[in-house]
Amino acid sequence: MVRFNLLLFLLAFQLSQSQDFRVTGTVLSQGQPLTSASVYIENSNTGTSTDIEGQFTLSFSNIKNPKLVISFLGYKTQIKKINSESTDLGTIELELEEALEEIVVSGTLKAVSKRDSPVPVEVYGQSFFKANPTASIFDALENINGVRSQLNCSICSTGSVNINGQEGSYTMVLIDGFPIVSGLSTVYGFSGIPQALIERIEVIKGPASTLYGSEAVAGVINLITKLPENTSKLSVDSFFSGWGEVNTDLAYKYQLSDKTSAILGVNYFNYSNPIDNNKDGFTDLTLQDRISIFNKFTIGNKFSIATRFVYEDRWGGQMGWLPKHRGGEELYGESIFTRRFEFFGKYQFNKNLSFQFSFNDHNQNSAYGKILLKADQTIGFGQMVWNKNIAKHELLMGLAYRFTFYDDNTTATFNDFSSQNMASITHLPGLLIQNQTQINPYNTLLLGIRYDHNSIHGNILTPRINYKINNSDKSYILRLSAGTGYRVAQVFTEDHAALTGARKVVFLDDLNPERSWNANMNFVQKFYLRKGAIIDFDFSLFTTHFSNKIIPDYETDPNKIIYDNLTGKSTSNGISLNINLFAQGGLRINVGATYIDTYVEENGIKTVPFLTERFQGVWKVEKKWIANDLTVDFTGTNTGALRLPTLGNLDPRPSYSDPFSILNVQLTKTWNNIIEYYGGVKNILNFVPPSNSITRPFDPFDRQVVFDQSGNALPTPSNPYALTFDPTYVYTSNQGIRFFFGIRWKYN
Repeated sequence: MVRFNLLLFLLAFQLSQSQDFRVTGTVLSQGQPLTSASVYIENSNTGTSTDIEGQFTLSFSNIKNPKLVISFLGYKTQIKKINSESTDLGTIELELEEALEEIVVSGTLKAVSKRDSPVPVEVYGQSFFKANPTASIFDALENINGVRSQLNCSICSTGSVNINGQEGSYTMVLIDGFPIVSGLSTVYGFSGIPQALIERIEVIKGPASTLYGSEAVAGVINLITKLPENTSKLSVDSFFSGWGEVNTDLAYKYQLSDKTSAILGVNYFNYSNPIDNNKDGFTDLTLQDRISIFNKFTIGNKFSIATRFVYEDRWGGQMGWLPKHRGGEELYGESIFTRRFEFFGKYQFNKNLSFQFSFNDHNQNSAYGKILLKADQTIGFGQMVWNKNIAKHELLMGLAYRFTFYDDNTTATFNDFSSQNMASITHLPGLLIQNQTQINPYNTLLLGIRYDHNSIHGNILTPRINYKINNSDKSYILRLSAGTGYRVAQVFTEDHAALTGARKVVFLDDLNPERSWNANMNFVQKFYLRKGAIIDFDFSLFTTHFSNKIIPDYETDPNKIIYDNLTGKSTSNGISLNINLFAQGGLRINVGATYIDTYVEENGIKTVPFLTERFQGVWKVEKKWIANDLTVDFTGTNTGALRLPTLGNLDPRPSYSDPFSILNVQLTKTWNNIIEYYGGVKNILNFVPPSNSITRPFDPFDRQVVFDQSGNALPTPSNPYALTFDPTYVYTSNQGIRFFFGIRWKYN
């Protein structure tokens, strides 16, 4: 009897704790109903959506202290506590989400909303890159329209990042706005940036030398790292692939004092599984062992400082190559040791005055067959920036200084007069003046000019003008831009082909700085559809003209790479379109396409530069099942034909590549917003370049090649096409289809 009474008591207690709820309301924005807005109970699968009048009714039970979440794509989410069984919430007004007005800094050196910036800046957040996880930022950028990660070596897998068809040496890469990645690191140091610490990536297409000086000729890629206060206490992201690649990103937030917080990031990547699927006797993918350590401190709201150390050991070459063969002629291999240290930060004196500084030291020890390269590069940078709002004007002035030291064991630092090595030292002081005028709420004008004094090449001026027109709610924006850029070339630090040892490097004259002039029209139109969808169009027309351009000549002599300033002109015209669709139900579609017409004209003859695509397309489709915490991502790239460097008229290989597509798929499962499991397949179509990308791989030291007195290869019965060993005929990775699996975990 006692047990029965106890059972009745427990049942009555359970029923007393159980409640049935009924909640109603109407969701509006600016007085208009929002159809298909999501309404659900926090941390549950119980929910509904609004009808055509924006109204909803939701009934549920057995939930303690329920909280109602009201969300709609493009609007700020609201959370309301429910205190009684029957509640009429009345009218719920949702405001536009400020995240659609991302804060950008790359276009004007000031933090402004993307929609207010007179300079067109593209912003890509973490979710964009999680759709196709990669081991380096270099590989991740291939999913951005108009940006292509160009593989420059089929043996050591070094590469560069091209913008709108321009070579990677014309792209300036920044970390938190500082010129960290340049020169040697443009080729070798782009990997190893812990992606767990990247908050977003900002992209400017077109010359930006007015703000950033030399190298910002084709555009700027600015990697913005997270602030400690915006990160989890601890997060880990690790994945492996079917080829044996293992990549791990770790981020840890810690507190040094009440005013000092810090974030530590570590990236480790390893690939040590030689594969030769194309049977040419060489590794299809470069073996790598890399560690990168990043630490960022924020002291109060005035001072931030960050450091990064990178060590990498990579090699590619003939199967069977061992470290003992390094620099010898028994087996051909390309072995690269990299040590790199970076130090950068910012001090905010007051709201108008700040000082930015950076320092990096890059040590390179490489062997390309029997050719050895030892190089050191040190770059110091400091910039004082002052800005002031005066009536309708935003005035900004900057005083900068950049010091570059470069030394190696090549002809780049060899003095013909003294017959001895002489390191290259460049001083580059500069002055920037910029004024942004808000003519009225619909028109903005930005004028800027930069003066640099290069200690070798003298005075350089780079002006620019930007004009923005928008309507009252900024649902459409028209931006007109014109500007100039310049670059002081360092061939041996930027062009890997100059170091392979397969061809002799020849300079016809002292190289002068390259100059570019660019005009750009950018139009953005955003539509908010009644059924909860947002679609925006981003359309651009651009033209860039170069003078003094340096284009490596592979054709005059197949055994040489000849460098000289172009006496004619180089022109790049193009059109670009991005379409983004955000729909209720977890569907997002991003499609982009760029058409480029690039040519070089000299002595009345037009030619297409090597490795320049006419067409590039990217796409991403994401579908989320919110109730099940499942996400499917489809990503892909399409690349048009690329002109390739063949070895003379007898070379039987095509002078253009075939157009190709790389398709990927990924499935992600999230548990309690803490753990994510993800996996998928890369390169579903199993596209790989032809197996003859390396000529005469069986004779990498040209022992069986017959040369004439001028050093030109001669056709023989065993070499009918007069070929030599050459790895420069390359345009994409040899990796075919492969699976991958990973896990992300965070602790707050």
